[in-house]
Amino acid sequence: MRRRAFDQIVSWVGALVTVALLVAGSLMTWGYLFTNSQVHNELAAQQISFPPAGSQALASPDIGPFLNRYAGQQLVTGAQARAYADHFIAVHVKQIAGGKTYAQVSAAAQADPTNTALANQANTLFKGETLRGLLLNAYAFWKIGQLALLGAIAAFGMAVMAAALTVLGFRHARKVSPHTTLLMPAVPAAA
Repeated sequence: MRRRAFDQIVSWVGALVTVALLVAGSLMTWGYLFTNSQVHNELAAQQISFPPAGSQALASPDIGPFLNRYAGQQLVTGAQARAYADHFIAVHVKQIAGGKTYAQVSAAAQADPTNTALANQANTLFKGETLRGLLLNAYAFWKIGQLALLGAIAAFGMAVMAAALTVLGFRHARKVSPHTTLLMPAVPAAA
């Protein structure tokens, strides 16, 4: 096979790889923007705000160190959703029934239907655990968006490298002698 033909084939493959990486990077960028926008809009619609700085709600050592940086802000990002779910709601939910889960309290409430205190605890635990789960789902989708952004950056970086190598391949194909063969020395013409 002639070296020039080989260089051109490899360079065209490089061009296709470059286009594929640009498409992948674009799709991952779109995924990042879509996910971030959806998470932001859905969380903003709930109008959840962190307690203000210096409030008693942030005084607990299980809450304050994790939420002080968000004090007074509206909850609109995945990172904020996780912090609120794990360090505000979870702490309060654990205090409702001595650390028992919704399933445990609900089973006890069903076994004793006349116990209104137990029924109220089950109701509060259900609401708290549901809200916590929804916020953690928002965090999970936000995190997927963040990973898509990293993937997009990597894809665009690899596309730049592939494009540079493709250009060098086409340049080399123009410089190489049309008679040079690949892996075999050119046979001199008989005199």
